[in-house]
Amino acid sequence: MAAKDIRGLADELRNLLVRIDDIPSNTPKVAMRKLRADLETAAIDLRSRLNALDPVSQPPAFFDPADPRLFGTFAAVALLGQERVPLSQRAGQRFYGSGVYAIYYSGDFDLYAPISQTETPIYVGKADPAVRAARTPQQQGPQLSSRLEEHRKNIERATNLSVGHFQCRYLPIASGWQAVTESSLIALFNPLWNKEMKVLLGFGKHGDSAETRKNRRSPWDVLHQGRKWAGAEALEDAKSIERIEADVASHFSKHRPIGTIDEVLQILLQHVGAA
Repeated sequence: MAAKDIRGLADELRNLLVRIDDIPSNTPKVAMRKLRADLETAAIDLRSRLNALDPVSQPPAFFDPADPRLFGTFAAVALLGQERVPLSQRAGQRFYGSGVYAIYYSGDFDLYAPISQTETPIYVGKADPAVRAARTPQQQGPQLSSRLEEHRKNIERATNLSVGHFQCRYLPIASGWQAVTESSLIALFNPLWNKEMKVLLGFGKHGDSAETRKNRRSPWDVLHQGRKWAGAEALEDAKSIERIEADVASHFSKHRPIGTIDEVLQILLQHVGAA
């Protein structure tokens, strides 16, 4: 490439920025979303090319302790350091604190065989503080224990599950950090019952009104009957049993369960190193 062509590259980029500024405000939202996604991809590619032009190379990793993603990783490590106890035992004890928790399955339900007796939780969640800016566990309220108790009751209502096959870990954390920690745990474990997986969503539901047209019986309630409000005849199933079974099998084929603590820690260390 000739020197004059190199000098013209920056001018071309500046002209592109002017064209972006001239995009009509009435452009359809769908087109704008598509354009934004394409430009973000191009911007990442451009940054990579600029780094390649720099005679001084970039470091393989950069540690920023203020990065919220790192906090989520560290909190995940702290959660794994907690004792894993029977859900029925912990849920029945009220204690102060909001934060995150993980629920594990160790029974013989056929569909859950890939994660039974592993370090992959079947569900992870968060409990927000009773007071948004709470500074102490007491100010946060007994949010975690209340959430675990709610989950215990839902499992006990299921006709084909035994609460004795479930254990949990929980971690009270500083107010405001529970959401990023929960997101990190979901990204790490891909828990089957979490709605983000779009497979067996519905476990965390608080109830559906059969009179509301949009409500349907959640996949979790189709597979695990027993919750009174979910048994209303007016509710239609969101998925058939056959579709649920196929979706669960597909989920485990895409997301290999993590079997041991050592495996989990190795993955978390990789996350820290790549940050």
